[in-house]
Amino acid sequence: MTVPFTDPELSGRTAVITGGGTGLGRAFAKALSARGAQVIITGRRRAPLDEVAAETGATVVCGDVTDPAHVAELARAAGKVDILVNNAAILGPVAALGDYPAEAFEQVMRINVDGVFRVTQALLPALQRSAPGSVIVNLSSGVGRTGRATWGAYAASKFAIEGLTQVWADEQRGEGLAVNALNPGGTRTAMRASAKPDEDPMTLPTPEDVVPALLYLLSEEARSMGLSGVSIDARDFMT
Repeated sequence: MTVPFTDPELSGRTAVITGGGTGLGRAFAKALSARGAQVIITGRRRAPLDEVAAETGATVVCGDVTDPAHVAELARAAGKVDILVNNAAILGPVAALGDYPAEAFEQVMRINVDGVFRVTQALLPALQRSAPGSVIVNLSSGVGRTGRATWGAYAASKFAIEGLTQVWADEQRGEGLAVNALNPGGTRTAMRASAKPDEDPMTLPTPEDVVPALLYLLSEEARSMGLSGVSIDARDFMT
């Protein structure tokens, strides 16, 4: 199934993308920049962020989404915010929960859940000022809907993202700020390769194939429907 929508024009809009240096974040940054958005990317490694900035003109704010000082710096650098894409996440060990290291579990939840909470909370006032029409997109996963063996903390963190999305959406209902989740599905990224080392990556969609689903959530069609509090699948937007 392919869902039709009008490709959004994003000139004059500011988008913040976490985990913007590689994989999905990189593809999102390039796509939104190409449509006129002023893009601000953040992540823990400077080199890939600088590469994206050189390609797109994006502003780089390097740091860890779990660090309050970095999050405050990100909010200051962004100023006006119309779009927030919470993409930063780590996989953690691929192991049964009975053998899962407690420290690793805490780290995954800290980055994948606490980081999303901290960034969203810090940027929420700016997003509210840009409403109506401002949008938060939280990257989710199929294992955030149906738990699967050995996905451990990552799956638990994505269940939390689905819940946070619904709570934020309900709190912002009627305020013109949409909050939705996006499940990219199995995608040709380094994280997927770590999770499924025996899988042929060439059988998977690329990060660029996920872009149409993000664009749909930013489109006039989604806005006119009042779409908020839902979790969509990227495959429904792939041709």
